[in-house]
Amino acid sequence: MALRLRIVTPERQLLDQDVEEVTAPGISGEIGVLPDHITFLTMLAPGRLAYTSGGKREVVAIFGGYAEVADNVMTVLADGAEPVSEIDAEVAKRAADDAEKALGDLDPTSPEALAALRALGQARARVAAASDNS
Repeated sequence: MALRLRIVTPERQLLDQDVEEVTAPGISGEIGVLPDHITFLTMLAPGRLAYTSGGKREVVAIFGGYAEVADNVMTVLADGAEPVSEIDAEVAKRAADDAEKALGDLDPTSPEALAALRALGQARARVAAASDNS
């Protein structure tokens, strides 16, 4: 039996296909999902989501959101997501370095710090996805 994986962002439906397994960045740590998994709903942290389809492992950068598993369907409602094929690892690394520097210069309670922290999480997710797939 297969598990259906759907990844949806505000901009597009990134994926809708049968997979053998999924690992995703839950807010309390990595979660693994196989067919016939118990029903659950969780928040996702920025990071890499990996899945196996047809014996091949694929990786997607996820920028946070929610995941629901029910009746052999895992639906990921992501704040944003990019397949590793769309990620330039060097650009992502520079963006992570820039966000870290910017964060160090800001008042941690400012709205700018929150934006820099979000940018850092997204850049780190891209770096992790790109390095996982190389």
